[in-house]
Amino acid sequence: MSLNWPWALAALLAFPLLLGYRWWTRRRRRREALRMSSVSIIRAALPGRSLWRRRIPLWLFAAGLVVLGTGAARPQASVIVPSEAATVMLVIDVSASMCSTDVQPNRLTAAERAAKEFIEAQPDKSRIGLVAFSGIAGVQVEPTTDKKALENAIDQFRTGRGTAIGLGILSALDQIAQINPNVPPIGVDLPPPVAEAAGQYEPDIIVLLTDGANTQGVDPVTAAEQAQARHVRVYTIGFGTTDPSPLVCSPNQIGSGGNPFGRPFGSAGGFNGQGGGGGGFGRRAQDIDENTLQKVATTTGGKYFQAKDAQELSQVLRDLPSVLVLQHRKVELTVWFALAGALLVLLGVGLAQWWNRSIPTGPLRTDLLAAPAAPAPRIAMQP
Repeated sequence: MSLNWPWALAALLAFPLLLGYRWWTRRRRRREALRMSSVSIIRAALPGRSLWRRRIPLWLFAAGLVVLGTGAARPQASVIVPSEAATVMLVIDVSASMCSTDVQPNRLTAAERAAKEFIEAQPDKSRIGLVAFSGIAGVQVEPTTDKKALENAIDQFRTGRGTAIGLGILSALDQIAQINPNVPPIGVDLPPPVAEAAGQYEPDIIVLLTDGANTQGVDPVTAAEQAQARHVRVYTIGFGTTDPSPLVCSPNQIGSGGNPFGRPFGSAGGFNGQGGGGGGFGRRAQDIDENTLQKVATTTGGKYFQAKDAQELSQVLRDLPSVLVLQHRKVELTVWFALAGALLVLLGVGLAQWWNRSIPTGPLRTDLLAAPAAPAPRIAMQP
């Protein structure tokens, strides 16, 4: 628990001051008290009241003052709350290797299906954005709650040459910065990370899926450091196997040259120089750079997953909400401290008034106080 106004704890000085005042008044009463020769006479003359009935109201009142004083300092607690309003950026690799058929029917189709399932499983209030990258990175859909628009954009994915993982991360960060004012955009100089901020993250996250290694553009670890400085976590997924497989994509999945967002297949300059329907482009083994993906996730506070087939990919994406939906947030507890303190004070005052009223208030037995002590009886001694 932390305090926004720690100097307000000075209000707790009221408690020892009240105790001092009570001690002073009791001492003054003792000086002015009537001196009696017998304590038993006073006890007989005054109605009794148990010790705990005198002290409980006082300590309840004192505890209430302490709680109210603490509440004045505006305490905060780190609690787990739902983050339905968080932004989730899906960053998906659409490089040529995504045509590999080691995952049926090919990696790109399996990734598209899993991404759609993930989108459908998210709460309606969750904002989801979409970035695709090959040799370049492009924002396909800005963060939105329109699931239909996201699914339509996924259907328009086109493959291209190259793999720019770092650029994909930076593009996603810029989109989050447009939504979350606590996330500065790329290019803004940030102070060095503060040790106290370790473990404190923004609710917005990036989910990156790739089947290979970075070949151009910004280094992924450098991009991850930018995400770390902005407290944005990156969850990475390595997709596919290392088995040599034909690269086969359908005509509507093949882009032009290195641009996956340009002309569709069938126009001049199609993928690998092909100008007509889909087909295979040889066999190759695509190695996933797991070390880099793990480092990216660890640097930002995220996690790395490996998915070797479509079923594993779907399972990884299904498991992500259990990690992402609940986030640590600081919640101010001032209202609860104020309510608890007020209840304790009222309870203390109420018990004092109630117990004082329940004590008999009959006249003081002045006859016991004024009556002289009876002389001791004399015992006659017989000779």
